[in-house]
Amino acid sequence: MQRALCAFATVTLAAACSSSAASDHPPTVRTSDAVEAPAASPTSHPSAPPTFRGSIGRIAEPLRARIVRRNWHPGCPVPLQDLRVVMISYWGFDGLVHEGPLVVNQRVAEDILGVFRRLFRAHFAIKRVDLARKYHPKAPIDWNSKRDVTAGFNCRPVTERPGVWSQHAYGLAVDINPLQNPYVRSDGSVLRKAAKPFRDRSLHLQGMIHPGDVVVRAFARIGWGWGGHFTGIKDYMHFSANGK
Repeated sequence: MQRALCAFATVTLAAACSSSAASDHPPTVRTSDAVEAPAASPTSHPSAPPTFRGSIGRIAEPLRARIVRRNWHPGCPVPLQDLRVVMISYWGFDGLVHEGPLVVNQRVAEDILGVFRRLFRAHFAIKRVDLARKYHPKAPIDWNSKRDVTAGFNCRPVTERPGVWSQHAYGLAVDINPLQNPYVRSDGSVLRKAAKPFRDRSLHLQGMIHPGDVVVRAFARIGWGWGGHFTGIKDYMHFSANGK
């Protein structure tokens, strides 16, 4: 109605109306991926905040080929058909929303989806979600690696205990931000140089997990235990169905 009145008024009145409308609704500019978006019109509404996106699916191509080459082989304690891929959205260290795959046992897929929905709503930052690194039984752990991937299934033994299947080998464990939440031996040593600063658990830095925080509570709600509660060694990244 205001625009219609301005159109039929005097030139002076039209200019005044136009100036008033502009001052009441200053244009807004949003950016994405460092590319400036066009200015929004004065009557446009701000975009809705990002919402969590998640899904559960069977292991199909091309992901199946990646897993077979990388994380699963005949002789693993869980059949490939018993695994599921949980696609989740998460807040990255860059403050943006990303998506990635978590491969877990089918019987815990719904629970894991719920956990990461809670972490997303809490804006807990995750460096990257992807498949676990391929396990090489005779290769030493790379002391200089800065790999920082949140992952689930991986057909491998318990760290530093050859011959004992890890809960990861059953798809019943998840490691979160392994650099910020390192595996710490009883003597205080870590597996990788880049994780050394994060032995100090009094720090509250991006991606770190602490007793009673949203990550520990979210996993506790589905009955999973945290490696930060281990005696002797501490595995701050690690959550598992049996608490081991």
